Amino acid sequence: MKDFTYLKACICFLLFAGVFSGCKKEDSFLNVKPNESLAVPSTLSDLQGIIHNQAVLNENYPSLGEIACDDYYASTSLWDNQGTTARNAYIWAKTVYDAGSNVPDWSDSYNQVYYANIVLDYLHKVAYSPSQQQLYNQVKGSALFFRSIAFYNLVQTFALPYDPSTASSDLGIPLRLTSDINAKSVRATEKDCYQQILTDLQTALALLPNSATDITVPSKAATYGLLSRIDLALGDFSGSLANATSCLALNNTLQNFNQLNPNAFPVFPNYSPEELFHSSLEGNGLVGFNAQVDSTVYKSFIDPNDLRLAILFYNNGGQIEFNSQFDKHSNVTSAIGTNEIYLNKAECEARAGDIKNAMADLNALLVTRWVTGTFKPYTATTSTDALTQILSERRKELLLSGIRWTDLRRLNKDSRFAITLKRNINNTIYTLPPNDPRYAFPIPDNEIELTGEPQNNR
Repeated sequence: MKDFTYLKACICFLLFAGVFSGCKKEDSFLNVKPNESLAVPSTLSDLQGIIHNQAVLNENYPSLGEIACDDYYASTSLWDNQGTTARNAYIWAKTVYDAGSNVPDWSDSYNQVYYANIVLDYLHKVAYSPSQQQLYNQVKGSALFFRSIAFYNLVQTFALPYDPSTASSDLGIPLRLTSDINAKSVRATEKDCYQQILTDLQTALALLPNSATDITVPSKAATYGLLSRIDLALGDFSGSLANATSCLALNNTLQNFNQLNPNAFPVFPNYSPEELFHSSLEGNGLVGFNAQVDSTVYKSFIDPNDLRLAILFYNNGGQIEFNSQFDKHSNVTSAIGTNEIYLNKAECEARAGDIKNAMADLNALLVTRWVTGTFKPYTATTSTDALTQILSERRKELLLSGIRWTDLRRLNKDSRFAITLKRNINNTIYTLPPNDPRYAFPIPDNEIELTGEPQNNR
C-alpha cells in the first residue's frame, strides 16, 4: 500500500510537469497508463530505463542566463516577437515572468532532480546479483551526476555568484534530496548547495566507468569535467586544475576543424567528438537560429586562417548568425567538452604562474582550429598576459554554449575583467553592471506562494 500511494503521487506529479511527451521505449516505467499504476521499479533495468530518458535528463537545461548574456544580440523586431520571460530576461528587467506563469528553467531542472531521486530512493529496494554490481554502480553514479548538474544549473541561474565570505548566509536553492513530493521545500545556503553537489559528484566518481558508450550517459571523464567547471565557478583554481588534468587523462580528444564541412547542417551530424557529456538548453526564440553574433566578439576573430569563422558562424545576407552550436535535434548544445576542459586547465595554470603549460594547453586547442600548417603558437611573457589571452580565446571558443553567464558572474569579481553589459531596444539603452543583484533570476512566483521561501532581491 505504501508503494501504491507513493507511486500514485509520483504519477500525478509527472502528469502535472508534462514529462510524458517525447518518451521513448526506455522510459516505459514512467510512461505507465493509469491502470498500471501499481507498477513500481523492481529491477536495475527499470532504474536504468529512467536514467536513459534523454528527453528529461539531457534536454531543457536552463537558458535564462544565455538569454541575458552577451554572446549575441537581438534586433528590436525579433525582441518584440518574444514572450514576456524572454523579453524581460534580455533587458535584465527586475520583474521577469508573468504572474503565476510556469518557468521552465526552474520546473524542468527540478523534474531532472525528481527523476534522479526516484532512482536513488528505489536503488536500495531492488535485488541484484553480484554480476550486476557494475550496472548498479553506473545507475547510482548516473543518478547522482544528473541531480548534481541540475542543482548546479539551478544555483547558477537563481542564486547570486559564489562569494566565500558570504556563502554561509547567501541563499541558494531548495535541495530536494528525496522523491517525496510532500517533503518541505526550503532554500539552502549557497555553501550547503555546493557542498551537496561536490559531495555527490565525488561519490559518483567512484561508481562510474571511465567512459560511456553513449555520451548522453555520465562517465568518470564527464564527472571530472563537471567538477572542473564547478571549481572554476567557485574560484577554486587548484581544484579545477586537478579535475581538468584528471579529465583529459581519460579523454583528450579534440576535433580538427580542417575535417569539417561548414556548409553542413548540423555541422556534427551526431555529436561532436569533443563532447564528454551531451546536453542542450531550453528552447526559446532569442537564443537560436535568429540570434546574431555580438559584433565585438565576431571582429575579434582576426586571423583569416582561423577556421572558426566558417564553422561557428553563418553570414545570412550580412547578418552574422550562429552555425555549429546546434545538435542533431536542432537544440542549442550545452555539453561538457574537451575544448572547455583545455581552457579550464590553461586558465588555472596561468593563474598559478605556470605560463609554459598554460600556453601549451591553449595552443594544443587552437592548432586544431587553424588551417593546417598556418598556426603560429601564442606566447606570453607574464601570468597576466597569459591569462588575458586565454580568457579572450575562451570567450570566442565557447560562444552559445551556456557557459558565458557563469563566466560573467565569476569574472566580474575581478576588476581586470569586469564589464557592464548593454542592450539597445527601440533606442532605449539597458545596462547590467558587474555584480548587480540581477545576476540572480527571481524564484518563480508559484514556488514562493507555495513554500513561503524568500524571494531574490533585484
